[in-house]
Amino acid sequence: MSNRPSIAAVDLGSNSFHLVVAREVDGTLQILHKEKQRVYLADSFDDKSKLSQYAIDRALVVLKQFAKTLQDFPACNVKVAATHTFRRAKNIHAFLAQANEVFPFHINVIAGQEEARLIYQGVAHYLHNEDNRLVIDIGGGSTELIIGQHFQHKLLTSRNMGCVSYTNQFFIDGIISPKHFNKAEIKAEQEIEVIFASYINEGWKNVIGTSGTIKAILAMISAKKPHQSCITYDDLINLKQQFINAQLIDNLLIEGLTPERQLSICGGLAILIAIFREFAITQLTYSDFSLREGLLHEMQQKLVDNDIRSNTINNISDRYTVDKTHAIRVSDTVSWLYERLKGPWRLNNQDDIALLIWAAKLHEIGLSINSSGINKHSAYIVANSQLPGFTQQEQLILSSLIRFYRKKIKLNELSDFITISQQRVLKLITILRLAILFNQKRQASQKPNMEISASSTGLFIKFCDGYLQEYTLLQADLEQEKHYLKKVGIAFNCS
Repeated sequence: MSNRPSIAAVDLGSNSFHLVVAREVDGTLQILHKEKQRVYLADSFDDKSKLSQYAIDRALVVLKQFAKTLQDFPACNVKVAATHTFRRAKNIHAFLAQANEVFPFHINVIAGQEEARLIYQGVAHYLHNEDNRLVIDIGGGSTELIIGQHFQHKLLTSRNMGCVSYTNQFFIDGIISPKHFNKAEIKAEQEIEVIFASYINEGWKNVIGTSGTIKAILAMISAKKPHQSCITYDDLINLKQQFINAQLIDNLLIEGLTPERQLSICGGLAILIAIFREFAITQLTYSDFSLREGLLHEMQQKLVDNDIRSNTINNISDRYTVDKTHAIRVSDTVSWLYERLKGPWRLNNQDDIALLIWAAKLHEIGLSINSSGINKHSAYIVANSQLPGFTQQEQLILSSLIRFYRKKIKLNELSDFITISQQRVLKLITILRLAILFNQKRQASQKPNMEISASSTGLFIKFCDGYLQEYTLLQADLEQEKHYLKKVGIAFNCS
């Protein structure tokens, strides 16, 4: 029997925070421990889309509790994903700064497409269907819809409609009426309309629902039909009529509906009815597996050196027919430079070198658009492509590295980063720029022989055997590079 250390997934949702601890035993994940706490962040925004300090304090209390549970876990064994509410929050930096004081694990704010992909992976590792399946997850602030087969997703989307946001928007003052349901359903149908054609063309044979909203709806149906394990359209319409008869959310005393779910169920029911109607769905089965299980399996793969991000980079490289021989040379030089600079430059984050190597592999994908302004084209493709496995922050850093691998480094165009200082990003950019410069001839035989020394804010390169006297073009380029780097606070000299 093969046992690996325990791993943990933390899902920071719009309505609830979840923690799941698991271990791998002979290739299978065993769930060891679960924690769930309501935080109700989706309805905690002010008129400027900022989370209130009161809401942040509620979240911090839960994060402190999770930190105690995870106090013996190494950082590499904990994966944290923050979803829709954190994507939307204008004061996300303030929240993360406070969270860092009580919760020692890195919080990844993931894009909607990445959330959808992880949800599908969570389902796919536990439920098996031979044909295409449609997976639906209704969260507090967003709804994810995915079509996939086996472990491979085919279509992903995240729509801005959630049980909390729709309840607040359409069931004002807790009043339930046919008119309120009608407005919520029409709005949801408009959200779905954008993806309708592509989803219908792809098609599916099975429909699977995840999330607390769908679980609550099934619980209410099962309370009256104990032997029914699926949700039908007629069930939803009957449930809607019960809600309308209650007239107020406070009056929704329906068997199977918990008090905490009662507060947001109206919006969730309206969304699910709209999805059923728009896609002519006849029935849906519920899965208890979702984003958290997707995170666990992703981490399990990463711990055995099967990082999905590397697969993503290789797939994009293939798609844009990158010169892989050149990309490998640049990657090797990046690694060589990084090893000599990571100490004085304090680049000890494991993902630093990974991002540099991925940037080296993708820096020329913009050639598919035009060789003029290639760095801008390459960066645009990276910033606007679906990158399975990457968080929003990682994708932004990767795009920034590529955007400034040549020409001037414009600080006013360098993004604000949540989890990394701008100075550290500039040091990574410097390594990538130099590695590309040293390989500009695209010939292994002309790779320079050199020695490097560095301080915390600069570096000095000594070329051996009169190399610069022979390669005068490189000497001129390095002289220009000296001026570029000086403007961003990095001292560079060579001889």
